Amino acid sequence: MKQKIYTLSLLLLMIQGMQAQDVKNHNLEVAKNIEIFNAIYKNLDLMYVDTLNASEVIGTGINAMLRSLDPYTEYYPEEKQKDLKMLMTGKYAGIGALVRYNQKLKRVVIEEPYAGMPAAEIGLKKGDIILQIDDTVMTDKSVSYVSEHLRGDAGSTFVLKIERPSTGKKMTFKITRRSIKMPEITYYGMRGNGIGYINLNTFTGEPAKPMRRAFLDLKKQGATKLILDLRGNGGGSLAECVDIANMWIPKGVTLVETKGKLRRANSEYKTRLEPIDTVMPLVILVNEETASASEIVSGSVQDLDRGIIIGTRTYGKGLVQIPNVEVPYNGNLKLTTSKYYIPSGRCIQAINYKHGGGGYREHVPDSLTRVFYTKSGREVRDGGGIKPDVEVKPDTMANITLYLDRLDSTEVVHDYVVDYIAKHSSIASPKEFHLTDADYEAFKERVVKAGFTYDQVSKKQYDELVKVAKFEGYYEEARAEFEALKAKIDHHDISHDLDFHREEIQHMIEQDIISAYYYQAGQLEAALEHDKTLKEAERILNTPGEYERVLSAQK
Repeated sequence: MKQKIYTLSLLLLMIQGMQAQDVKNHNLEVAKNIEIFNAIYKNLDLMYVDTLNASEVIGTGINAMLRSLDPYTEYYPEEKQKDLKMLMTGKYAGIGALVRYNQKLKRVVIEEPYAGMPAAEIGLKKGDIILQIDDTVMTDKSVSYVSEHLRGDAGSTFVLKIERPSTGKKMTFKITRRSIKMPEITYYGMRGNGIGYINLNTFTGEPAKPMRRAFLDLKKQGATKLILDLRGNGGGSLAECVDIANMWIPKGVTLVETKGKLRRANSEYKTRLEPIDTVMPLVILVNEETASASEIVSGSVQDLDRGIIIGTRTYGKGLVQIPNVEVPYNGNLKLTTSKYYIPSGRCIQAINYKHGGGGYREHVPDSLTRVFYTKSGREVRDGGGIKPDVEVKPDTMANITLYLDRLDSTEVVHDYVVDYIAKHSSIASPKEFHLTDADYEAFKERVVKAGFTYDQVSKKQYDELVKVAKFEGYYEEARAEFEALKAKIDHHDISHDLDFHREEIQHMIEQDIISAYYYQAGQLEAALEHDKTLKEAERILNTPGEYERVLSAQK
């Protein structure tokens, strides 16, 4: 027995010695490389042909070092502390409006004032051209420059000069900046057949309180089933997401564990309140932009079989950051300190960020993921985000619609919407509003007169096919057929294309118009009428036994 104890003690001493040597070697490497970095910069500063900007050169080195790690560890110097504060709180001080660059006018314009904010209250409208802020002319400035000048300290005032394109009238406003924070809930309401719907767009700030109020209000309105929409929700606070999931999950259940190198990075997050409803059928909608805290909620609900997930695979962010590690001269480091694990024990981090010497990113292939099990025994996997229980791929946008919406240098949609708003003091409710046949014909006429063109997918595919045919030697043999096909493709009619894709294009225009009258809430309410992922969720909730069938599948 003494011999065994002696051998074991000796083994432990050897292991400790090896660990101590590893630490010593690591510390030596750190000191060596820091000394090399300092020496290189000192020589550059002393002998380089041009005078160095220390902040720029060393800042580039810092950022390159952080880029070799994970995508979320970032350095914020003193001058960027406002950016960090906005990232963490979702708040900034300004006028509360989205601005963008108008390609036709070569000017920055108001795109969308937000409900209840200074821009909307003083009467700014979509399309207003920003001419001047105080004494600074803005007609030759970038979007970032204009945005920077629209923002400032809460309570500060400035003079804004704009031109309203529908009338050509120049207008001057005195505006007081306010603290701007987008509402956590874009829209909620009843969908029929006892289905309540909530769109939660962030976990930043304190979204748990408005979420509870919205859910309780829907229950008062008769909701017996719930759809929670987390599509596009990039996450936020861990504590807030646990409190939100707690509305449907009993008190005392561990939803998240974080594990890192340091003991202080290890935490366990349990539900701490009595739930509101643990039996109501629950569906969560997700997509590839559902990330972080949103994935904790959807993943926990899936792992505990408390509801079903519908949509597309989520983003896959399984890392946790400390946002305020102080560095000298009033800087901050947002630092990744741990990974998080949801109830089944899986981590859903999708980026294999340690490959390739630390800087190469890749999504973990399914073949390398591990199997875990939900509370009732359904199979789930780690890596690669949350895979939905029911996959519904979103509709693809036709090429002509994409060009009209985002890439059109004629700005024909923008001009049509601005003119429509000028001619109509009000419109029908978001669910009821539609362009008439005459309205759409007027839009078509504008598009044709504007000389709008777009790259056809069929034309690109044809050109590629011709290259392949010539390379493989059968083009000349089939020249007549190729030329006949080319004639058909080249003879496309914009008016015909606008008719063929009318439903999609008209819906896009209606969304723009509705947002000018009913803001984001109204725009989303109208969009739900064309949302096939939502329709599938409603079908499952309205079909007897279907919700239970999905929950019991894949055991």
